[in-house]
Amino acid sequence: MTLTEIKPPAGSQADDAKPPRYGYVDDRPDWIARGSVLALLVGVGILYIWGLSASGYANSFYSAAAQAGSENWTAWFFGSLDGGNSITVDKPPAAIWLMALSVRLFGLSSWSILVPEALLGVASVGVLYATVRRSLLNWRGAASTNPLSSRGAHWAALAGAVVFALTPVATLMFRFNNPDALLVFTMLMASYFTVRATERASRGWLALAGVAIGLGFLTKMLQAFLVLPALVVAYWFAAPASWKKKLVDLLVAFVTMVASFAWYLAAVELTPASLRPYIGGSQNNSIIELILSYNGLGRLTGDETGSVGGGGGNWGSTGILRMFEGVSGGMVSWLIPAALILAAGAIVVAIGSHIRSVHSTTADPDASPGTQTPQQALLGGAIIWLGWLAVTALVFSFMAGIYHDYYTVALAPAIGGAVAIGGAALWANRGHWAARVTLGATSIGTGLWALVLLMQAGSWYTYLGWAAFGLSTVAGLTMIWADQLPRRLAGAALVLAVVAGLLGPAAYSINTAATAHTGSIVTAGPVSSTGGGPGGGMGGGTGGGPGGGQPPSQNGTQTGTAPTQTDGGPTGGNDGGGMGGLLNGATVSDQVLALLSANSSDYTWVAATTGSQNAASYQLAANAPVMAIGGFNGSDPSPTLAEFQADVAAGKIHYYIGGEVGQSNGGSDVGSQIATWVSENYTAQTVDGVTPYDLTAN
Repeated sequence: MTLTEIKPPAGSQADDAKPPRYGYVDDRPDWIARGSVLALLVGVGILYIWGLSASGYANSFYSAAAQAGSENWTAWFFGSLDGGNSITVDKPPAAIWLMALSVRLFGLSSWSILVPEALLGVASVGVLYATVRRSLLNWRGAASTNPLSSRGAHWAALAGAVVFALTPVATLMFRFNNPDALLVFTMLMASYFTVRATERASRGWLALAGVAIGLGFLTKMLQAFLVLPALVVAYWFAAPASWKKKLVDLLVAFVTMVASFAWYLAAVELTPASLRPYIGGSQNNSIIELILSYNGLGRLTGDETGSVGGGGGNWGSTGILRMFEGVSGGMVSWLIPAALILAAGAIVVAIGSHIRSVHSTTADPDASPGTQTPQQALLGGAIIWLGWLAVTALVFSFMAGIYHDYYTVALAPAIGGAVAIGGAALWANRGHWAARVTLGATSIGTGLWALVLLMQAGSWYTYLGWAAFGLSTVAGLTMIWADQLPRRLAGAALVLAVVAGLLGPAAYSINTAATAHTGSIVTAGPVSSTGGGPGGGMGGGTGGGPGGGQPPSQNGTQTGTAPTQTDGGPTGGNDGGGMGGLLNGATVSDQVLALLSANSSDYTWVAATTGSQNAASYQLAANAPVMAIGGFNGSDPSPTLAEFQADVAAGKIHYYIGGEVGQSNGGSDVGSQIATWVSENYTAQTVDGVTPYDLTAN
């Protein structure tokens, strides 16, 4: 019997015209489904939130911006690193808006900064579940032309959500304060809205998808666009409308998307430079330049003016296997092969079913114009996840500019969605030998790759790898003959395959959650060195970096002591106290803190120093603005020497703290100019390994 020969019970077509409500089967509440989703979200919340304070301020760069935004609305709107509004971070401010509001409400602490990121992770897992489930229920269709039940759709979606949640890089980034958490959430919302739009060719839902992508743009600029090809193609093939209507719908969504971020770009560009902070990461104080150059084409070509360590292969070798090698492999690649194979299988199932329905002599009497077919629903869902995964992975694999392993968190939702929708489609068609062989081979291959990755970690992870390989092999061989087995035994094989495939990612995720992560570059799991370039495993990947000082103690006072720096990254930061560098901030001792805190309210900036990470460390410790000369890399022309001299003459800056962050790829040498001028005109002090200059002494 083929798939299309399975007919629904009489009278069921009208009842299934719309996807069943969440948690309902045959109009009866399904408490098991509801409870399992709730248990998943609670479990993910525990994984992402437990022990968060161990990471302190995590990436002090963004924590300092959140602190500044919590005290100054101008700094909040523009994403300024400091309350004096000297310079912005080198990203749009949407992620900072969220953290700064949390700090404004709950005070400056590790929890107020990191918990919003963790909650974004929990929400993202929920959105992925809802998106996959809806696609599968729509595939079930008005005529119930496949054996997938409502409960089956639930469990498949739940499995995909678990895959996403336990991808090690997801555990890492939803416990960290980089913009990636909000970026992933916005892309998932856009995917959900697109699935809703395809059901009845809804222009309104598609416009909402555009708004979500626009918010993603205000989070991490052009990276938000990597999901666009998948969403556009999915809508084109899955929406039940004429090509003319779909073209208009897509144009409307495009206009909505642009409008949702263009207002901010216009506000920044039209505000006089004297009334706003300098745009960090640009060489001409322009957010448009930041979009197109440093955070745009420069990331692809490696020609990023002002970057430190970028270009020339310094960010690791490019190539099709980049996602599977070094740190990236253990952080994200566990189920990438399975996701690609299973999603491709779902597309084959959808196309094959469509071809058979076209040649079928039996028409659906309840079908109406403008109603999505089951084949379109499955095809659209598979295209979203497969397209998202393929486009993003290819861009990351071949980008020659700045690349960090944690960028791969953008792949995690696509992996979970592809595994879920592809696995469900092939399992529903397990009556066909090709579907069974594909499922079985995928399970065995996943176990083999888990063994390879876990052996890299060594120790007890090797034994876990052999266990994963053994269980995956048993499950895979069993699924090949699933059509000849009792239903319960076949189902047990499927569950075993999922569990075996998650053993490695789960172990890495637990390791990640149990490890403090600070600094600019962080990694997930026990493997933290790629052996080449500054693309992974640098200071803070395993809790070694300083992270810009500790949060305030419980009695409300600042401890002023940061964890010891163990790796300054490519800039050659020192060990112990004193200055940090490009990737990690400075260690702030009690003596230095006392120096900065003296009469701090009398100055716009209590200090100025080269590089944003250094400035952020001092700012978080003193809870007072510190000017970051040259921005993140120390290579932005802000402030100019003349501007700095004018601020000193006006008594706006108390101390200058010397230090270098490294040789930049072009860009401004303003840091060197200012350092030379200060050393020639002011007397250096030595305070616990730090060299401050009192700019008010003359």
